[in-house]
Amino acid sequence: MSEANAAPPPAEWPKARPEKLPKPTYWPFFLAMGLAFIFWGLLTTWVILVAGLLIFAIALGGWISILRHE
Repeated sequence: MSEANAAPPPAEWPKARPEKLPKPTYWPFFLAMGLAFIFWGLLTTWVILVAGLLIFAIALGGWISILRHE
């Protein structure tokens, strides 16, 4: 079905707001790195596991704080 043949939305629907993309950030990279360290630590030693948990927690907090302020 093409856009030209599409029926208009019902009148009671609210108008769509403009989509705003979040700003680029490095927090998802650090979150993934922390997760990789966690799994690596599960296979090797507790020191790497703790480092991964710490990186993961800091990255998650940083990413959530940025998303809350947008």
